[in-house]
Order: sequence, then C-alpha cells, then structure tokens
Amino acid sequence: MFEVGANRLTENVDYVNALNVFPVPDGDTGTNMNLSFTSGVDQVIRKQSQTAGEIAADLAKGLLMGARGNSGVILSQLFRGFAKALEDLDTVNAKQLGQAFSQGVETAYKAVMKPVEGTILTVAREAAEAGQAYLAEGDDPVELMRQVQAAGQVALDNTPNLLPVLAEVGVVDSGGQGLLFIYTGFLESLTGEAVPSQPSNLSQADVTEIAHHEHHFDTAHAVNTEDIKFGYCTEIMVRLKDGPTYTDEFDYDSFRNYLNDLGDSLLVVNDDEIVKVHVHTETPGEVMNYGQKFGSLIKIKVDNMREQHDALLDGQGSVSEAIPVSDEKPAKYGIIAVAAGQGIQDLFKSMGATNIINGGQTMNPSTEDILKAIDQANAENIIILPNNKNIFMAAEQAAQVADMPCAVIPSRTISQGITALLAYNGLAELADNQAAMTEELAFVKSGQITNAVRDTQIDGLTIKKDDFMGIVEGDIKVADADLASATQATIAAMLDEDSEIVTLIIGDQGDQAQAEAIIGQLQIDYPEVEYEIVQGDQPVYHYLVSVE
Repeated sequence: MFEVGANRLTENVDYVNALNVFPVPDGDTGTNMNLSFTSGVDQVIRKQSQTAGEIAADLAKGLLMGARGNSGVILSQLFRGFAKALEDLDTVNAKQLGQAFSQGVETAYKAVMKPVEGTILTVAREAAEAGQAYLAEGDDPVELMRQVQAAGQVALDNTPNLLPVLAEVGVVDSGGQGLLFIYTGFLESLTGEAVPSQPSNLSQADVTEIAHHEHHFDTAHAVNTEDIKFGYCTEIMVRLKDGPTYTDEFDYDSFRNYLNDLGDSLLVVNDDEIVKVHVHTETPGEVMNYGQKFGSLIKIKVDNMREQHDALLDGQGSVSEAIPVSDEKPAKYGIIAVAAGQGIQDLFKSMGATNIINGGQTMNPSTEDILKAIDQANAENIIILPNNKNIFMAAEQAAQVADMPCAVIPSRTISQGITALLAYNGLAELADNQAAMTEELAFVKSGQITNAVRDTQIDGLTIKKDDFMGIVEGDIKVADADLASATQATIAAMLDEDSEIVTLIIGDQGDQAQAEAIIGQLQIDYPEVEYEIVQGDQPVYHYLVSVE
C-alpha cells in the first residue's frame, strides 16, 4: 500500500505543484509531499519489517525525519497517528485500519495551531469519517479503503467551497490532492486495478510551466547576576516505567504543568520510552525527584547560571565584545538561518548567524536537515530562523526532537529574518531572545517580485502569463509586463508615513543598474525615506523588498 501510494504521488508531483493558488514559479506542495512520503517508504524498504505495526512505525519514522514544508509535516503527523493505532499488530483488519485513519486525523489536527478547513486536514478528516461510517455495516478492509478514497475525492472537490481563494482561482487544495493520490494508490494496491483520475481543470501548459521552472551584542538588555530568578539550568532524561522509583503513569500535560510551576524556559519532549526535560529552576533536586516517579534517570545535568554569568562578565572585559569559544566547548548560542542565494547567506553570517541551511522557496529543508544543522552548531541553545512560512512547521518539529533547547522564530520571509537578528542578545536567556526577536517581526514589511507562470485572476487583479507580480505580505498587489514598473509600484504600495528604510535585494535574475534606476526614481518621489541596495543572488524572486 505504502509503495503504490508513493508511486501514485510521484507520478503526479507536477500536477499537485500546479495547483498552487498563486501563479508563481514556486508551487512546491507536491514536491514537498513526495520527498516526505518517499522518505518514509525508503525507511520501510530498508528495515524490511515483518508486521503491520512495525511497517507503519517505519513509515512514520522516515516521514518524521524527511518531512519538508507544512504539507510534509502535516503528512508526517497523519501517519504518526496512523502508526500509533497499529502499534504491536501483526496484521490489520478493517476496524483497525479505520481506526488508524481516524487517529491519524486526531494527531494531525493537534499538531496544527490553527487548523483551516478546505485543506489537507479536511480531506483526511472526511475520508476517515467515511471509513468509520462504513464499519457500522461492513468489515471488508478493501471496501473500507474504497469508501475512504471516494469520500476523500468528494472532500477534495468541496475545498473551493470552504476556501474562497481556491474558488476564485479555480483549483482544489494542493495538499488535499496530494493526500488523495496517496489514498488512491492505497486502494489500487488492494484491488490490483487502476482508479480513474478526475479530469484536470488546469491546462497541460500550466502543469508543464511550473514543472520547469556585523552583528553587535545589545548591551542595553544585559542582565545583572542578581536579576537571575531561576539560577540552575537543569536537564534530565527519564526512561519511563523503569527502575525501583517508578510509581506514576506518564501524562504529558500534567507532567509539563507540574514542572512549569518550578521555573521557566521549560522544554519537555517525549516518545513512548523516554522523556527529556530542560528547565531553569531554583530547585533542581525537586525536578529530579519528580522525574523519578515516572522511571529511572538516565541523564542528569545541572549548571549554576549565576556562577556562569559572573565568570562571563569577569572574563570578557565588556559585554559588547564577542565571547571566544574553544573548538571543544559548546558556544552558548547557535543561530541557524535558512536562506538561498550567496549574497543573502553572507548577509546572515555577517549579522551573527552561525549555521546556514541552503534552502527557501522551492527548496524546503527537511526536519532531518534542520536536525543536522542543530548538531553541527555545537551550542547549548539554538535559535532557528526559517525565513519562509513553509519551513516553519519542519523547524518546530526539529526543535521538539533535538537534544538541546531550541527556539524557532516565526520569520516568514528573508526580510523578517534579517530584522529579527537585530534584536538578538548573546547574553540574554533563550526565552528572552525568542520574545525579543519575535517582537521585531511586526516592524518590517516584506515584498517579492517574480513572474507569473499562467493567466489567472485573484483578488480582482487580472494577471497574464509572464507578467511581473508584486507580492506584499503574501498578497499579490501588482501585475505589470515591465519588471522595473512592477518593482517600483510594489515598493510604493508598501510605503506609509511610518516608513524609514527601504532595502532592495537583487536576485539572480535582477540587475544592479535597473535596481539603481528604481531607487533613483523612488528617492525623487519619497525623499524622506532611506534606501539600500543589496546583492542577494536569490532564485525565484527577481527582487526582494524590505520596508522598516
């Protein structure tokens, strides 16, 4: 089932990509889902497990590590719940299969902070509900899969009625379509017969076109040793249900709530066997004693942060100087930024980023890619700047699995990531840095200029293929046949009375002379604003615009 589902999705990657609402050359939902699910199936093939429960667990593990983009992460959560329902089973009957689909939906909805109907979640939920309805009258797993697939198709066809933007553009949800291809493959594997595809409302031309295509420490926020409220950085790892001290069954919510009252900067990550804890507290012994109720302590680490802070201040001379770190000793912070384009990557490095993941639009790194960067950072605390809304969930998933405290800054654009770095303070606590850097995101507007890959109409704007589009905060505001005119109009649409600085970042399809001419005209029209030009070399977008 899993292999045929993966094959069916692979065959239709370009079609799923082409369902992207915006007609931009970055529709990568199909690519992300395909890479994610293929990673899961590769794990199944490598492990060669012999029971249904083990095979499902292998798929979930591979999916978790290979998840790319929001669609890939949601897919990994669907099959994480799916695998959990089949745990310890040698074979699967109809009732168990139906429960697996339902538990996958529950897990995926919990993983998304604000679930939106008309998406992959809706398709998964309504498909699972149809499976449960069938079980009231039948017990054939093949027929159950037929009902799941058919209901998924109905739910997919209805997505434009739930999300107006889909109806306006005339497409169904791309993530839901990707999931339906997987479910269709499942059904084909059980029946041995091909399931007819629904007629496409996109032209072959649409599908083909898309297929081709110096940081300084902030001394103002330096803290005094006496201001540290919780002085002991405490980390424990508990092997659940193990050892003579084990008395209580582990419940994530109650466990986390109890520890939350003992300090701050709390992180709790667990699977079925291990729970990992990081907390700043005044009573590390109480943390350990509490952990022992649930099993045996297999890792303990306690640092006196007041002593560390005093040594830091005594040893550096002034808090504005960079703190030297030996090759062996981990740095206090590692800052990981996702960016494409040599110029943009160099800019992040100059502002203090320690590790760069080459990626961004159309090149979403996987959870495993981010985990590798976390390990390579050799730091006690990690700050991750995804710089793309489609990478945020993979970053969050990596942060939850990592062995050290991680903070994900919800930067949705390169402009936001650069602005967030300005608020980073190497002497502050992780939670304080996360709050300060996140707060900065509200003070910058982000714009992108790229070309349209097909004719469309969205938000009342008529767009022709090959037009240059100006996208402001995720909305298409400008469409023009001339690149310079589109860029200038986009920047003008971003300016208001509070605007102070405009930064124009030139992509690998942009032009320095053209950029200077654009800024020259803006200086005449808006003389009160400061302007900067940066060579970014980024793909996809001819120009990126930042307005602060």
